[in-house]
Amino acid sequence: MGWKVTIAPKARKGLGKLPGIVRDALVMLQRDIEEGGPVRGNWPNYGKLGRGRHHCHLKKGRPTYVAVWEEVAGQVRLVEVTYVGTHEKAPY
Repeated sequence: MGWKVTIAPKARKGLGKLPGIVRDALVMLQRDIEEGGPVRGNWPNYGKLGRGRHHCHLKKGRPTYVAVWEEVAGQVRLVEVTYVGTHEKAPY
């Protein structure tokens, strides 16, 4: 059984402002999480932020773009991307 990935409304709001390469990387990350689960050690600077919270870099350099996602407990295996944007404003 795969994972279902959703984008939080707050994260979705800023997607239009992101460069295309970052949006493409987010789509690839979303597919990876759906197939392999929320632990993504194969992504740059992946790290656990605490219980059920993860992050990784979508684009290195200046500015650096990151994604933060959470595992949502329950019967459905759900992951919600809660932030996509620059490293400076990331919620961690």
